[in-house]
Amino acid sequence: MLESRLTERQLIDRFIDALRELPEVAATLAHRDRVTTRGDRGYDAEVALHVAGKSFVLLIEVKKTVFPRDVRQLVWQLREASHNRPAGQVPLPLLVAESLSPGAKELLRSERIGYYDSGGSLYLPAPGAYLYIEKPPPKALAKSVRMLFTGRRAQVLHTMLVRHQKWFGVTELAQQAMVSPATASQVLTELERFDWLVARGQGPSKERHLREPTALLDAWAKQLATIRPLILRRYYVPGTKPEMLAVRIGQVFDMHNVEYEITHEAAAQRYAPFLSNVSQVRVRVLIGANADAAIGDLGGRVVNEGANLGIVDADSPGELLFRDRVDDLWLASPIQIYLDLLRGEGRSKELAEHFRKERIGF
Repeated sequence: MLESRLTERQLIDRFIDALRELPEVAATLAHRDRVTTRGDRGYDAEVALHVAGKSFVLLIEVKKTVFPRDVRQLVWQLREASHNRPAGQVPLPLLVAESLSPGAKELLRSERIGYYDSGGSLYLPAPGAYLYIEKPPPKALAKSVRMLFTGRRAQVLHTMLVRHQKWFGVTELAQQAMVSPATASQVLTELERFDWLVARGQGPSKERHLREPTALLDAWAKQLATIRPLILRRYYVPGTKPEMLAVRIGQVFDMHNVEYEITHEAAAQRYAPFLSNVSQVRVRVLIGANADAAIGDLGGRVVNEGANLGIVDADSPGELLFRDRVDDLWLASPIQIYLDLLRGEGRSKELAEHFRKERIGF
């Protein structure tokens, strides 16, 4: 969860300071305490704004954190606050928040509702004046979102993407994702805030369905750049042609009862051929003595350059979720292959887009 760091007063002061830093802009706080008028729920502050000779009244609603799910109610509330204003005033509803998710900003812009967040982003559409500044999200929000795509939370996302057509209760989702019910419930709550889920039922029988798998996968792909890269152990296995290396790896790992999944280019090629050849096989392996013995039997030796085998260590079986047996080999799930390809080098990103289109389909 995102922890609150700024008070309402601090947020309003930051907003006014940001306005005053702009050329030909003057801003004055008229009211700070919540103001109500008959027939509406009021607003938190009122700011007199002058832009290039034009005057407006900003009716401010202050929130801590805003996601797409919150925007629809806020739009109605902000517009209500702008009704019944004195003649001659041009009231503009505006949301000031500690953090606004990208999806929330997009919805507010589509409704032409102004906003400001503590990261410095500003959007103010006014008659004859237009202010728009886009800055990176506040660190607290960025960290909160990044954590959703790591560790056991990522296993929940993986499950929902692989089985995006299903409806899930918390207990069933936790079992399939190999996590605790508390973790599954927390992830579902976060996804609802992004407005990517639909729900049915109440209480213990409540179920959710992933309505926006494309948006979730896009968000995960975008977050990869902010997540610590996977550690890859590099080996050279002699005496095996590239096209036969995956087969040999599978045979030796099976003989040693090693839990593994082939991923990256070698797996993508088996699902949706695209490259003329693959010179390296990358494998996610459940770490243990069996895995070390299998690599020894392959004759693999550690190298810095010229590797034809890359090993990614998996700490738990949950990191091998939804692997599939294809041609006597364990292949990673298409979702996992796609995400791994995005982290690769060379033409792997090009292959990733081809693979997503041909195999994932959303």
